[in-house]
Amino acid sequence: MTALFVFIPYCPSICTYCDFNVYARRAEEFDAYVHAVAREVEQTAQAIDSPRVAKSLALGGGTPSILSVAQIEKIVRVIRAHWEFADKAEWTLEANPGTVDLEKLRALRDMGFNRLSLGVQTFDDARLRQFNRAHTVAQSYEAFELARRAGLQNINLDLIYGLPNQTLDDWRDTLQRALAFESEHLSLYGLQVEDRTVLKKQIELGRIPQPDSDLAAQMYEHAVETLGAAGLTHYEISNFAKRGYASEHNKTYWLNEPYLGFGAGAHSSCQDMRGEQIRYENIRSPREYIQRLEIGDSIVAAREKISRAMQMAETIFLGLRLAEGVTWARFAARFGEDARAVYREPIEWLSPRGVLLVDDERMRLTEQGMLLSNQILWRFLPET
Repeated sequence: MTALFVFIPYCPSICTYCDFNVYARRAEEFDAYVHAVAREVEQTAQAIDSPRVAKSLALGGGTPSILSVAQIEKIVRVIRAHWEFADKAEWTLEANPGTVDLEKLRALRDMGFNRLSLGVQTFDDARLRQFNRAHTVAQSYEAFELARRAGLQNINLDLIYGLPNQTLDDWRDTLQRALAFESEHLSLYGLQVEDRTVLKKQIELGRIPQPDSDLAAQMYEHAVETLGAAGLTHYEISNFAKRGYASEHNKTYWLNEPYLGFGAGAHSSCQDMRGEQIRYENIRSPREYIQRLEIGDSIVAAREKISRAMQMAETIFLGLRLAEGVTWARFAARFGEDARAVYREPIEWLSPRGVLLVDDERMRLTEQGMLLSNQILWRFLPET
């Protein structure tokens, strides 16, 4: 089975920290884009000989909820026409507060969506305005209430920490307000100042202070402690959930399992007709994506064969993002090799440093290791 992902590259506005492939004020393009996605889904399905069974579906972006019910329904209809889904398959839609109402949420539920991910980010209206977010705190509360009224019982809240001028007390308040929702899932992301973003320029011009990385680390540690005490399981570096509500779709990526992405700039990882593991990326421009599908040209911008060594390494460093870590049995079943032997050197280097726990069943990062993951996981990459 594979996971399916549809990328919607449109937003009501562009956040100052965003470096994603997203575009604002293009509503006139939505119908053509949805039609192009439907065409890509059909073409991809026709190229697959084996039974087409999907384990999950996610619409991400961007802001998928910016589309109309009819536009989302068209995407769903063509996917259902070509893929069967496992029982109780997870269907996620990402939404920004202010882009959903009760009628739309009920329609999404009726289509099959059983998980909603709300881009709340912060409970501070001034910061929302500073980052050019297109919603208010009041709309976050309203969107959550409407989702519950619509019958959605699996809701995630996205939050960002490490913001400029954000204090630890500010973050404590954010976590308490988030917990008061009693949502099933929380995703916490440390702010990254990316090149070619408005935020980067604002910092360079001295208009906004550089975020404090040490303070951000304290915020992360406080979140782990606070959410754990509240009964949420820290199952992945950035993700916390009530029992039974870990994101099955996202676990596909962390377990390095197959997925197919549709849309401008979407990525896929799967086996080709010859059984070789490949990864490919669609062209990023939505307009060019639409045009190429209209005339029958390829929409693939880049394609690479993934070597066996890289497949193994990616399985390790993606799997270590999960609290459960990498089990020796699962790795051996997939690759026919003992990961302890293949990665003896990095394991021996990391284990005494308090960032990696190793036992007879698995290896996994400690909480300190999760905090330092970017400095650790590269050690499992093959030499080039």
